[in-house]
Order: sequence, then C-alpha cells, then structure tokens
Amino acid sequence: MNGEKLYFIAVGGTAMAPLAVLLSGRGHRVSGSDTALYPPMSDLIARAGIPVLSGFRAENVPADADRVVIGNAVPRTNPEVQRVLELGLPYLSLPQAIRRFLLPGKHSVVVTGTHGKTTTSALLAWILTDAGRDPGFLVGGELKNFGAGFRDGAGPHFLLEGDEYNAAFFDRGPKFLHYEPRTLLVNNVEFDHADLYPDVKAVEDAFRKVIVIVPPDGVVVANGDDPRVRTLAESARAPVVFVSLEGDGEVDAADLAVDAGGTEFTVAGPGETVRLRSPLFGRHNVRNAAMAYAAARRLGLSAGEISAALPRFSGVKRRLEVLGTRNGVLYVDDFAHHPTAVFETLAAARQRWPGRRVWGLFEPRSITAGRKFFEKDYERALAAADCVVLAPVFHAGRFTPDQLIDREAVRRALSALGRRVFLPERVEEIEPILEREARPDDVVLLMSSGDLAGLRRRISDDTGRAT
Repeated sequence: MNGEKLYFIAVGGTAMAPLAVLLSGRGHRVSGSDTALYPPMSDLIARAGIPVLSGFRAENVPADADRVVIGNAVPRTNPEVQRVLELGLPYLSLPQAIRRFLLPGKHSVVVTGTHGKTTTSALLAWILTDAGRDPGFLVGGELKNFGAGFRDGAGPHFLLEGDEYNAAFFDRGPKFLHYEPRTLLVNNVEFDHADLYPDVKAVEDAFRKVIVIVPPDGVVVANGDDPRVRTLAESARAPVVFVSLEGDGEVDAADLAVDAGGTEFTVAGPGETVRLRSPLFGRHNVRNAAMAYAAARRLGLSAGEISAALPRFSGVKRRLEVLGTRNGVLYVDDFAHHPTAVFETLAAARQRWPGRRVWGLFEPRSITAGRKFFEKDYERALAAADCVVLAPVFHAGRFTPDQLIDREAVRRALSALGRRVFLPERVEEIEPILEREARPDDVVLLMSSGDLAGLRRRISDDTGRAT
C-alpha cells in the first residue's frame, strides 16, 4: 500500500495531522486542506513538508487521489466532500485510515475509558519503548519523553488511544471499533459525550462492542473497581485481567506512599510482588500505572523492565503540567473536564503541593460539561478546591435554559461549604480576578480544553518553567 496519493480534508486536526505525518513518513504522497492552522499542528505539518491548501474549495481536491481521509468535524455539505462524491473517489474516516495503513501485521493495543486513557496510553507507550520493544503509537496528547504524541516503530505492537466518539459523518460508530484490539485496556465507563450518547446505557453498549471484538487469544485488562466495567467484562471472549486498588483483582495496587517526587506503591500479581515508583500524583494515576503494568506484563515485559522504565516517564502535556509562577502564585494546567476527572485532578494537586491553598478554575467547555445533568457532580468535584472560578459555559447558546448548568446554584452550594467562588461573565474577566484575589504560595489549577482567552499561553510566556 506504500506510495498512495492521499488527500486529507481538515488535515490540521489533533489526530489527523499526526496520521498525515506518519503516512508521509511511510512514503505516501500526502496533501490536504484546512481553515487557519495553529501550533503545534501547523508546525508539525510544516516540518513534514506536507502541502496544505487554505480553506475548503471543490477545486482543491486532486482528481487523481487514490484515497481521501475525511475528519470527523467535516460535514457532508463541505464543498470538498461534495467534490469527492462527485468524482467517486474512495474515502475513509480517520480510524478507518488507521486500520488500513497502520495496523496490518501489528498487535493492536487499544486503551479506552471515559478518563485516564491518554495518560495510560502514554505510560504504556513509554514502558514498551524504554524496554526496547520499539512500538508504534498514536496518543491524544504530547508525550514529554518523545516531544510528540505519535511514533512509527518497527516493533510488533501498535498502541492507540481508543476514543468512543464518532468517526465521521458517514461513519457514526465509535472510533475504537475500527482498531481490532488484541490487547484492550478499559479504564472506566461513565456518561460522557452527551451530544452523541443519549444516556449511560448507550455508552455501555459501545464499550461492550469493543470488548467483544478482542479475540480469545487476546486479553482485556479492566478496572476491577468500576462496577460497570466488571459487568461489561462478562461479555468478553478473551481472558480478563482485573486491576484493583481495593484488593479485588488479579493485579492489585496497594501501600501507596507520596513524597515530593511522586508516588510509590506495591503491585501484586499472580506469583509476584513488586514495588514501583511513579513520578505522577493522585490515586487515579496509581490506577493508570497499574493498568499499564498489567498490560505490559501480558505483552511479555518483565517486572524489572517495567519498574526501571516507570520512574523515567516524563508525563503528558496538559496533565497537571506546571506553567509557571507569577507574583508568587503557581499556575498548573490540566485537560480535566468530566466531574470525576476534575475531582481527581484537584486531589492530585493537593498531594503534590500539600498545605497550599488550591484554586479550581474550571471552564465548562464541552457539550457535556455545560449540561445541567452534571450540575451536582460538579458541585461535589469543585468542593475539593479552596477557591473556585467557574467560567461561563462555552456552548451556552446551544442549550435551552432548563438544559444549562446553573452556575449560581453551584456557587451557592460551594459557598455553603465555605469555598470562595467567582462567576465571571466573560472568560477575559478571569485573569483580573486571579491577579486580585490569589495570594503568594497559592496553586491555581486551570481546567479547560481551551486556552482561556490566551491565559495559559501568557502565563507560560511570562514566567517560564517552574517546579
């Protein structure tokens, strides 16, 4: 299949750009189009020498393209899609392209879950690499050990972060169903992506389908402390290895100890017990590391190889990432958006910076986060902070008033618990609030999938790195 002429519609997407670069590196002739591109994807594409046309126009589409890859945000009405259909060109969604071009001849390792999949994928990718297995991988975040979220390895494994979101306008099922996993990790299953799934049962159905795909000679590594995962795993054709922090799995993690450099814990599996040290903080990251450990053992790595690699893991950008210190206030960035992730991230910040006042700055940016459905869950999650800044709902205009999270109700609930709460009307008001109210030695945790009107970038540019 080498040497095909491939055209990417919306080539600048966070997964589309890495895929384009990977395929270009394999000798395919890759080009594409998109609206305005921004770093880091624009830099990534430029370094690979991939030609990109600005804007979507029918005449952009090469009539002699062997195949067209269409991003999941591109509608059927896009003029380039219309041209592809008119010309009768073969087209693929991103996950279909991954399966076709990256997975043949590989042992597919897929990491899924409502949260934790980026960090768990990154941990496993690093452990395999450090142990000399030379895996390929495509992960939805930048791995600091590699300076990128993707790599084309010559080893037997290709590792993918498996997303349950839909693939394209013509491919409405979950992306992870295309990846043909032989090793599947299921971190947790909760309600998310309310624009796609009507209820948690629909989410469960999606995960059940991917669990059933794993062949009998594969393995499912599952979170044994999640009741939904326990139930869904009953559908597996492959052996299931449950990982538990409650002493209820085939692989158990226990005896946690935290210091300034990270977390130590003991993992006990069939016939072995090993003490591991991770540079990460938070109970959720112990689970992520234990899941990666269990999967790596099943992939043939020794306990010694894993224990040697784990302390050298450098983390993932935008996962409890220190941006810098401004006026004595430490600013930390995280991608957390689901209530469970918000709570766990705040708890991890308290572990890492004990005794300091913690601010939880949260922007309900996703379609799910802005819904009233999660209002009480966000109240409980944000109560883990001392001070809270609850930003405006990013997609407020897409909801009726009864569907929209009531920020004032959240403020009242948190104020009754003694928390200081601020409700800016515009994102641009957040920075002045922090400059006025935050004190030296405070820790401000920014939780948003966006850039908060440039606040993340300004803090990084103004202060440089901090520890």
